[in-house]
Amino acid sequence: MFRLLLVPRRLRPLGGPPGLPSARSARSFSGCPPELPAAQVRSSFLDFFRQRHGHLLVPSSPVRPRGDPSLLFVNAGMNQFKPVFLGTVDPRSAMASYRRVVNSQKCVRAGGKHNDLEDVGRDLSHHTFFEMLGNWSFGDYFKEEACSMAWSLLTEHYGISTDRLYVSYFAGDAESGLSPDEETRRIWLDIGVPPSRLLPFGLQENFWEMGESGPCGPCTEIHYDHVGGRNAATLVNADSPDVVEIWNLVFMQYNREADLSLRRLPQVSVDTGMGLERLVSVLQGKRSNYDTDLFTPLLHAIHQRSKVAPYRGGTGVVDQRKVDMAYRVVADHVRTLSVCIADGVHPGMSGAELVLRRILRRAVRYCVEVLQAPRGALASLVPTVTHSLGDVYPELHTEAERIMDVINENEAQFLSSLQQGSRLIHRTLNREDIKHGVFPASVAWSLHRDLGFPLDLVDLVLEERGVQVDRQELDRLITENHKVACELQSGDRTRVALDVLSLAELQRLVVPHTDDRLKYQYRLEQNRYEFPACRATVLALYDGQALVSEVMEGQRCGVILDQTCFYSEQGGQSHDQGYFTRDGLQDVLYPVEDVVLVGGYVVHQVTAADRLKSGDQVHLHLDQVHRLSCMVKHTATHILNFSLRTVVGPSVHQRGSHVSADRLRFDFSVKGSLSVSQLQQVEQCVNDVISANQTVHSQELPLHTARSIRGLRTVDEVYPDPVRVVSVAVPLSELLDDNTDRRTSVELCCGTHLRRTGAIKDLVIVSERQMVKGISRIIAVTGREATLAREAGQVLSENVDSLSARLSGSAPSSLDSAQRLAKEVGVLSDAVDTTPIPQWQRRELQGRLRALQRSSNTSVRKLETREAAGSAQALLEKNGRKEVFVDWVETDSLSVVMKTVNQLSAASPLSHVMLLAHQRHSGKVLCACQVPKDSTSLLASDWAMAVCHHIGGSAGGSAVVAKGTGSSSDITEALRWAEEFARRKIQQ
Repeated sequence: MFRLLLVPRRLRPLGGPPGLPSARSARSFSGCPPELPAAQVRSSFLDFFRQRHGHLLVPSSPVRPRGDPSLLFVNAGMNQFKPVFLGTVDPRSAMASYRRVVNSQKCVRAGGKHNDLEDVGRDLSHHTFFEMLGNWSFGDYFKEEACSMAWSLLTEHYGISTDRLYVSYFAGDAESGLSPDEETRRIWLDIGVPPSRLLPFGLQENFWEMGESGPCGPCTEIHYDHVGGRNAATLVNADSPDVVEIWNLVFMQYNREADLSLRRLPQVSVDTGMGLERLVSVLQGKRSNYDTDLFTPLLHAIHQRSKVAPYRGGTGVVDQRKVDMAYRVVADHVRTLSVCIADGVHPGMSGAELVLRRILRRAVRYCVEVLQAPRGALASLVPTVTHSLGDVYPELHTEAERIMDVINENEAQFLSSLQQGSRLIHRTLNREDIKHGVFPASVAWSLHRDLGFPLDLVDLVLEERGVQVDRQELDRLITENHKVACELQSGDRTRVALDVLSLAELQRLVVPHTDDRLKYQYRLEQNRYEFPACRATVLALYDGQALVSEVMEGQRCGVILDQTCFYSEQGGQSHDQGYFTRDGLQDVLYPVEDVVLVGGYVVHQVTAADRLKSGDQVHLHLDQVHRLSCMVKHTATHILNFSLRTVVGPSVHQRGSHVSADRLRFDFSVKGSLSVSQLQQVEQCVNDVISANQTVHSQELPLHTARSIRGLRTVDEVYPDPVRVVSVAVPLSELLDDNTDRRTSVELCCGTHLRRTGAIKDLVIVSERQMVKGISRIIAVTGREATLAREAGQVLSENVDSLSARLSGSAPSSLDSAQRLAKEVGVLSDAVDTTPIPQWQRRELQGRLRALQRSSNTSVRKLETREAAGSAQALLEKNGRKEVFVDWVETDSLSVVMKTVNQLSAASPLSHVMLLAHQRHSGKVLCACQVPKDSTSLLASDWAMAVCHHIGGSAGGSAVVAKGTGSSSDITEALRWAEEFARRKIQQ
């Protein structure tokens, strides 16, 4: 590892760009902090950097990360700026021009690396949702300016006493070859921080890293002493509630390599973060975040809806009934729920949605069980959250009604699950095989995973019965589930992607950004698409770690060309497929495995079929069938988006999409699943546009011009400027005319599209289901696949008609024929469920088949009862009524055996009855038994298990009724053994 040298930097004047007011404030440098409202604390921070120091105010990004699978939620202010730190930002986007930036970012820390969920409520400071105030410099100012601004804001602008502040800095790390950050230490001494309050700490406290690899650097933190009037240096970074960190200033100057070594970044940056909630508690003189005006209105509203005493702020033993903890949990969680749902994250079964589901259910439990609030109380707090946060995050106002609907629906579902789970626990406890007070872990885990039943609640219910969960097995199941979840979250890591240093090296070498305009330069001539030929020069090669001049046969690499006709994966559209050939080696193909856009460079991932070096000339061969299929699906997706909004209404908002050659996926917000009628209308609306063979217009426009188009559909992305706009049927020039009232599909989109809609030919929605409450997913097919889906639907419809006619005719004369019909219904139901057919038709056929299933099951039950009655009568005539009644019956149905046993027991209540039957088609022996309710010497479950074990099978049941199966060629011997076992037990 090479030695890292600290290069002295020339310091800039603090005042920012010329013409801005001075940072100096009239407030006392060491005066007591004024009690500012939280809204003013936030706005003062933003104004300080925006107005006094020339920072650009950037709105908070949604809490759902933009294209970052490594995160469940945005958990820090820097998340939305990761493309800048990593050098991957689109050079045409506004983000590429960021130099000085300030914002207040919505953050959620629950699940993943940063998980504060279980701590929330137990203390006075943890939150799942919080706001992170931050200022950034991307290659502009560095340590001296950042420290000076921070100190000025805290001590002069906010008036915090310098006697309450302590500063930590990086002490260095010999093992990493890192020297102490003496530069930062000198800066703080020059500002006036006493040496006794300037404290060195190691890697864990004062060296910040984005992840296992990537940009990183030393940080300096400002800490606040709530007590004051003392030397509290020993309490800094000691987890003391009296001395807390309020601001972290990170100096990005290194890159952590995959081998854990550190390399200097070509551009240094500043990344700071200060929690608004903690800052407000300092400025309002409160020891608890929950005592500030960010929470007191919520706590008051909770008290109005509860049946407990007002909030008193207790923790630990002071709060024995956990009432104050419940107040804090509900107040924190309803803020998190409101912000997440407004940003399109809904309670669900995986990832961020699963975490939000747990947050909601935790809030409901404390609301109902501890605070004794009625149903709907949690959702009724949303207007209070909106009043507090809606001015700075306006989406809370527009989405308030939907937020309340989602919370109420999920609350009702959870309370129903609690009842269902309680019943399952009690049924399991009543089973005879619960031995030694141990509850099966598989049942507990199923309750938690499938019903959302909290594990601690399972423990409480079991504790009342003196039973415990098999903890070792439960821990194994939890670990196994966590491992699977981590593997799913990590996804495919095999992509060759340029790192920040390689991107910087390309820029240093003045390698031009890839010209990819050819991907749009195709023509429609006489109903045939013609794609341009493309000859290109290899400008750079990347081997996964660094830029290289040459790769050899079999080596995997990223190829950067001066131009390309390949589409890189973005905007939800799959990348193009195809291959290269090299000049002078036309018979050797270099298949393109992946195409990604990174920082303006299109990287073609290939495994070299032969030697390849910089400067080589290559020909690009596009898989035109694949490209055209993607174009069909992408244009169809736009029309589908427009049709949904037309049929369902303006509440429909796109929440995600993916376009591939074989199908399209579209996620959107909607209150419930679409009805059969709505599905038909949406499909018809799409196909009307297809039949009209309308022209698809596309044009690059300045971003601000594009955003002025009425009816424009966008998603939460950072768009380039200029931006590509795609419109169906109506030219962009007409849409830009304020006088037009024509409604059509018009979206910002970088994808490749058809020139006319007719090439789609047909569209069929083959699936539509709610992924989570409020978010539906549509899967649709086009062209030939759509035709096949309609044909399959027609065939299945005819099969259902035929089966319905047979079932509605004369009743089946025998049990065998009735069971065959019932089986046919089941097979046909499976086919309807799994075959790609129109979803509206699937819903109709499923409804008809459910009715047919009920009818056929009724017929089977009637015939079984009739057959059982006949068998019981014959057996009674043969054997009479006796204490131990063991015999065989001729049937293939275990249900008939059970019914026969039941009828014999009804006719002879004091008898211990067991029947066996040989199942002809399988050779199995069926077994059923029933004993008198007051029988203590012979339990049905023991009898059935003993007999079935004797004949090589298994059984189960209750003390009164049991059943099972086995196999035996000699049923007479099995009957004799069964009767002897029963008599021995009775005589004991």
